[in-house]
Parts: sequence; structure tokens; C-alpha cells
Amino acid sequence: MKVVDILRVKGGTLFTVTPDEPLRVAVETMGGRDIGSLVVMDHGDLVGMLTFREVIQAIVKNGGSVGTTQVRSVMDDHPLTCTPETEIDEVRRMMLGRHARYMPVLNGRTLMGVISFYDVAKAVVDGQDFENRMLKAYIRDWPVEEGAEEPKA
Repeated sequence: MKVVDILRVKGGTLFTVTPDEPLRVAVETMGGRDIGSLVVMDHGDLVGMLTFREVIQAIVKNGGSVGTTQVRSVMDDHPLTCTPETEIDEVRRMMLGRHARYMPVLNGRTLMGVISFYDVAKAVVDGQDFENRMLKAYIRDWPVEEGAEEPKA
């Protein structure tokens, strides 16, 4: 399974912010949209990620408020990224290795979407459920060998 399979199911809605926007505006967007991350874009290029982790750290550092902080000063300016063709197992390893909960998906320099650790976990579980159903259906239809008794139900 690849990242493109997750994006196909998830859809393409993206929420972005610029690095010069006040953190307060970004927090309002995240809260209002019930999302855990914003992609930071500058002149069409990905320049960072802002997640609730960076927001909480900024609030703690600033004595409990966002104050006049700009997104630029708290964003992750080297976020993990992947491509639509990246295998899900590789994404899991990357996310676990960096404790990342969100990953932008880039096709060249074009932002295709963002996948979350939840999206990856759901895709894996859905894939396993499908495989289990197929195996159970195959076992139920297992041909009976000649001379063997059929199992009693």
C-alpha cells in the first residue's frame, strides 16, 4: 500500500498558513477546523509544519499565551515529507523514528496533502481486515480431498 492510496480515500482538503501570520490566527484556524496541523507555505513552497506540539511548546514558553508570536518562530522548519509513491511501511518507520504525527506529501515541489499517524494506522488496520476476510473466505471454500470427510458444522 502506498501514500497515494491514503490520499485517495482521505480527500484533498488542505489547510495552510504563512510563516508571517500571527500564531493566534493559526491556533484559531486549528481549533475552528478541529485539525492538529497546518502546512506552512511561503510563495507556493513548503517551508514548515505547525502542529499542536509546537503550539503548546510556544504557549508554555510564553507564560500561557501566544502573545505576538509569529508562526515562523515556532514551526518545524524541517518537517518529514514523503511522496505519493512512498510505501506505508516506510512512512510508519519515518513517523515513529521522529515521533511525527503529521507528514506533508510532496510530488516534486507540489503539496499533494498531509497524512497523519491516524491515517496510516487506519490504512494498515483496514488492509489487515480485508486480508483476513479474504483468507477466511478462501478457507471456507477450501476443496475437500477425495476420501476425506467434510467437517461438521
